[in-house]
Amino acid sequence: MLGPRSAFGAIVVAALLVVATGHAAMSTSLGRSTSASSATALAPTAGCGKTPTLRSGSQSIQSGGKTRTFILRIPDNYNNTNPYRLIFGFHWRGGTANDVDSGGTSGYPWSYYGLRSLSNNTAIFVAPQGIGNGWANSGGEDLRLVDDLMRLIEADLCVDTTQRFATGFSYGGGMSYAIACARATSFRAVAVFAGAQLSGCEGGNEPIAYMGLHGITDNVLNISQGRALRDRFVRNNGCTAQNPPEPGSGSRTHITTTYSGCRAGYPVVWAAFDNGHMPGPVDGTYAESGITTWTKGEVWRFFSQFQSGGPDPTPTASPTPSSPGTALRGTGSGRCLDIPGSSQANGTQLQIWDCHGGANQQWSLTGASELRASGGKCLDVNGAGTADGTAVILWDCNGQNNQKWRLNSDGTVTAVGSGKCLDVFGAGTANGTRVQIWACNGGANQRWSRA
Repeated sequence: MLGPRSAFGAIVVAALLVVATGHAAMSTSLGRSTSASSATALAPTAGCGKTPTLRSGSQSIQSGGKTRTFILRIPDNYNNTNPYRLIFGFHWRGGTANDVDSGGTSGYPWSYYGLRSLSNNTAIFVAPQGIGNGWANSGGEDLRLVDDLMRLIEADLCVDTTQRFATGFSYGGGMSYAIACARATSFRAVAVFAGAQLSGCEGGNEPIAYMGLHGITDNVLNISQGRALRDRFVRNNGCTAQNPPEPGSGSRTHITTTYSGCRAGYPVVWAAFDNGHMPGPVDGTYAESGITTWTKGEVWRFFSQFQSGGPDPTPTASPTPSSPGTALRGTGSGRCLDIPGSSQANGTQLQIWDCHGGANQQWSLTGASELRASGGKCLDVNGAGTADGTAVILWDCNGQNNQKWRLNSDGTVTAVGSGKCLDVFGAGTANGTRVQIWACNGGANQRWSRA
């Protein structure tokens, strides 16, 4: 056995479907337009060149007001000048981060679904621990954990931000799918083992390289649920719709199909196999083994095909980026988005102030959808929050979703990470009124012009 399986009974399935239904109601569309992808430069993190303080093993982090735990695996020969892949591995319902990290009864060959050994020290791995050994993602708290872990790891270790990946089995597959929906501009690809929509699908309109693996006789999460996840990204990635072949019952084999017609850099792969609810099937038998399964090789090939730097997984925002040094004037107040006192301190709360053309009111929309201040720091949603009223602050640029913005033709400015609008608190007009995110409502305090 690869890990505990008793948690996958009919009662658990029913509970998971309730969770999925609740999250479906929470799902929102970012409505972002896409255009042809373009190459982007290698995007190393602030941790490059630093002597790391993080170490491999179990540790904790504060996220959303809770203490969360995770296991980190840093390459044995870690070089702080080499940007590494970052791979998240999510456990199943009733499983643990330790199950993913250790490989269970199959040991190291199955660590992180077999990817750790195949990576040959070319990747940093992280296994978060779900609340109650699951990934309900209530209020987006598990996505927030992912964001917080990326912040922590990338501030200390050298990561290539164009090479982030996620994978998981069952509930962990559902969490990987939630990342594909909500963090497509931050992650390069996901691989979903026997998944379903269990952790929500916030957004879900962006392309991302997607691989799904599912058993034709899965009696816990029916293969139709896995096909539905796949088909979302067949559409998003512009692939030619088809019904890919699947092995017959009794064949004890698998068929892997790569879709045709997909947008360059955004493939969709579907691997169906003659077996049940498991991540490690073995051809020729109905047993499973993390040592001899074919799935780990298929997933590693899928992830490792993507070269550092491009194609850019972030579609170009619409409209065209503004020229350097553009002020943003609030329609309701006539005042400009302003950095108090020209501060360059992380965490400085943004405000509105009389427009004066100073450097602390100049913003550049980059090709990575950042709004950069003249001092080089980024407009940031505090703590990667998504709640109404979350403060908009200044922070070191790090490529995370909470620093990506979309300038819309109606004058609104949308935070990509939350889908909410750049908003002047209380529709205020006075100098010093703080700026936040809020559900888009078309108000004058959410519309901006380029001054």
